[in-house]
Amino acid sequence: YNSIMTKALADRLAEAFAEYLHHYARTEVWGYEQPQSLDNVQLIDEQYRGIRPAFGYPACPDHLPKETLWKLLDPEGHAGIKLTESYAMWPAASVSGLYFAHPESRYFAVDMVTKDQVESYAQRSGKTVEQIERWLAPNLGY
Repeated sequence: YNSIMTKALADRLAEAFAEYLHHYARTEVWGYEQPQSLDNVQLIDEQYRGIRPAFGYPACPDHLPKETLWKLLDPEGHAGIKLTESYAMWPAASVSGLYFAHPESRYFAVDMVTKDQVESYAQRSGKTVEQIERWLAPNLGY
């Protein structure tokens, strides 16, 4: 029980810190939102400008771009966060993603992709079609 509760708390704290960093980016770094301009209900309903999609979630189902993110940011060297062979982050209570500030940014889900889309993505990403098919298996429409 204690282990389960500790893991749940760690996950919630990681998500809360990700939300805090997004708020900090909106109000301090990019400065397009005034501090305290949204109440808690508006924050929960994500009524702020911009989005923060994460790899492995519906808008970015592919985990492979984490390789590039790790090369750019070196989270292992800075924070001890590692990628497993399956691109899961360790420790498990870790989050990574992207911030988009454009006012028309909206969350969406990647639907089924076609063979030609997979081939194009593989070519542009420097991966094989088989690698892309492995990681996007739930999204393959063929």
